[in-house]
Amino acid sequence: MDQRISFVTLAVADLDASRSFYVDGLGWEPALLVPGEVLMISAGERLVFSLWARPHFEAEVGPIASGPGVAPFTLSHNVLTEAEVDEVLALARSAGADPVQAAQRREWGGWTGYFADPDGYRWEIATNPGPIGRQVLP
Repeated sequence: MDQRISFVTLAVADLDASRSFYVDGLGWEPALLVPGEVLMISAGERLVFSLWARPHFEAEVGPIASGPGVAPFTLSHNVLTEAEVDEVLALARSAGADPVQAAQRREWGGWTGYFADPDGYRWEIATNPGPIGRQVLP
């Protein structure tokens, strides 16, 4: 198996709200929209970000576990500068994101903050000064 990820798929409660947040609010371009079912967005070279309405997700994948707390993963968007981190966090807030955590210096040297999308999925916006951080930039 090749060492890569082709799709990141999130089950969403309200596809229209997710489309409004990502497309209208953040300015992302849809690659495919099947109303009421799925929204797919090209998110990088050979990577698709897919938002799938929960009933359609569960019909194919199985029941979604739920409970208190947040999903045990984050999505990360890395940028070159601390100013860009702050700009993206401000854009997400203006699009209606829950501002989970303001940007701050991390013990490993990065500058990161978090927001939550309409379904509560956590996004980290970061600048990472290390070699792996530079590897993921365009």
